[in-house]
This record gives sequence, C-alpha cells and structure tokens, in this order.
Amino acid sequence: MSIDNAKKPYLKIKNLTKRFGKFTALDNISLDIFESEFVCFLGPSGCGKTTLLRAIAGLDIQTLGSIEQNDTNISGLPPAERDFGIVFQSYALFPNLTVNKNVGYGLENRKIPRTQIKSRVEELLELVGLPEQGSKYPAQLSGGQQQRIALARALATSPGLLLLDEPLSALDARVRDRLRGEIKSLQRRLGVTTIMVTHDQEEALTMADRIVVMDHGLIEQVGSPEEIYSQPKTAFVADFIGTMNFIPGIVTVNGAVTVGPAVIQCGTTTFKAGDKIFVAIRPEDINAQDIAVDDNNVIEVEIRSLEFMGSFYRATLGGGAFANSDVYADFSINLMRRKSVEVGNKLPVRLPSNFIQVYTANGA
Repeated sequence: MSIDNAKKPYLKIKNLTKRFGKFTALDNISLDIFESEFVCFLGPSGCGKTTLLRAIAGLDIQTLGSIEQNDTNISGLPPAERDFGIVFQSYALFPNLTVNKNVGYGLENRKIPRTQIKSRVEELLELVGLPEQGSKYPAQLSGGQQQRIALARALATSPGLLLLDEPLSALDARVRDRLRGEIKSLQRRLGVTTIMVTHDQEEALTMADRIVVMDHGLIEQVGSPEEIYSQPKTAFVADFIGTMNFIPGIVTVNGAVTVGPAVIQCGTTTFKAGDKIFVAIRPEDINAQDIAVDDNNVIEVEIRSLEFMGSFYRATLGGGAFANSDVYADFSINLMRRKSVEVGNKLPVRLPSNFIQVYTANGA
C-alpha cells in the first residue's frame, strides 16, 4: 500500500511520553497513521511498542502528549469510549461462553437487537472461516481457531481501528504462517486501519504497509518493509532487521574506507578522513560470481565454514581484509556446485558499493 502524504492522517500521535515512576517507557513519540493502513510496531522486548499500543487504547494513559483519532482528541477518554477493537496474545476469550456469545459480546453490551446480533455473528464467523463453530466453547477449539474467534469479536462492532498485541506469538510456526496471510487478507478486504505489535521481524516485513522500529522508548525509523530492510538509517535498525555484517574500517582522505589491507569504495560523504566507521552489508549482497579484474571492492577471502540453509549456503568468510571479523555471505546452490566451494577454499568476492551502508563506530 502506498501512502499519500497529502492525505490527512486518521490517527495522530503527538509528543507522547509515558513514565512509570522514574522510568520513561515512551520518550516524546510523534507518529501519523493513515486510514486503511496496516502498521507494525516492531522492536525488542522493553522497547515501548506495547506501551504505545496500550496508550492508543487508553489502557495506559500517557504522561504527556496527545492522541487524535479521526479528528477527535481521545487522549483522556477511557477505553470504552474509544473506537477500536483489540486482539491480545492470550486470546482473552470468555471460557464459559460459546463462540457465538464471545463474538457477540460487544454487540450485546450495546443493546443491539438479538436478530441483528445473530446475523452479525454469522457474518463474522463466515469471514474468519469458522461458520460451523458457533455452538462450541473456546476449550474445544485449537489455538489458531481461538485467535480467529478473538479477531471476529474485535471486528464485531465495526471499529475504526484494529489493535493487535502480538496476536500470533502463542501459536506454532505453521499455524502462525497461515494466520499471518489470513489476517492481512482480511484487513485488506475490510479496509480497517490496523496496528500490530510484534517482535518478529518476519511478521512485520510480510504483513505491514509501514513498519515503526522502536528501541528504548524511541522511534528509530519509520518506513515501508523494503525501506527498513534495504535502507536502515541506524546501526540498530540494520542489526535488528535481518542479518547484517558490520566490518570495522577507517575513512581515507579520498572518501573511501580502509578495511585491513583492502580499500572499499562506498558512500562516506558525511564522514571525514580518519573517522572510525562500520561498513555494513547483508550476506545476500556479497557477490562471488562474474567478477571482473577491474571491479571495485574485490577482496580475496577464505571459506571458514559453511552452513546448509536449504535453498542456499551461508558461508563464514575470513582472512585478509576480514582477518579481524567473521563476515557472512549467502551463496546459491548453483554457485556452490559451479565453483566447487569448500571449507578452506580461497575465492574473490565483491562488495557492491550500492549495497553498502556506513555507520559510525558508536552505532549512530
């Protein structure tokens, strides 16, 4: 989904701070979220992503700052007066109520006529692929089925905002993968603005229109999955998303970087000669084929180890410029066969300058 920057935000978070005693969980967060957008809050445990979601829901009122939803300031409203549905990691279904009663619970609280509730519940159970499960109790369902019911319940009142708090983390890998696609497909069909909290980078990369990467109560970067992965703005984002090699070097007079005995051409315009930096490149971007004699950034390496990953091998490279740091490279099965790559072999590899990121040695 492309975001039209001229479009008015549906949810506006301004200068949000949340403190618990002396601990600052959120530090002056500002963020705009657009209608029908699927946004993932991504980061390690303790980064503030769940606290931000709970502030949006009114479950943890912010210390400072404001939240507007659809041009209405909801900063001080209790959860019951906010327009959202929420799905928790633990499903939070009522064990003593049938599936029908669980899904229709919010509608009953709103005094909706029974015939309308019955029709809406049937519609939602059809929507989440469980039309025959209405008379069962949660304990009679699998984990994946329970999470679908929790999602149906969250959608029952047609909320303007859907909040998902690590909804897949309690499920096994195969169920998680299947539900991931189902939730995204459902969100697209309904067009409901959705925020999901996750620590799983694969979930964020495959489901989100935009990812908000957080650390220590701050937003490190906001962007599309492609931007976050291929153009990480900080060393933290580069390291947290996917696998990244960080190779220490020193900026030279002409703007290149010396890495051991090698000279690497890359974008160092914001650095000065003598600066200690890290040259960062992803394993899949290191090239070991079709290397010409006059190519830049060609380094002879030694294969220290090989790990079979199914569709490719992950090689640990060392020696020469990489003598002081192991560097990982992903080699295709075809390349392994064609070049007869084995542990102990030496071969030239190229670090394409357009795939290199450069960060200061202190991580900025």
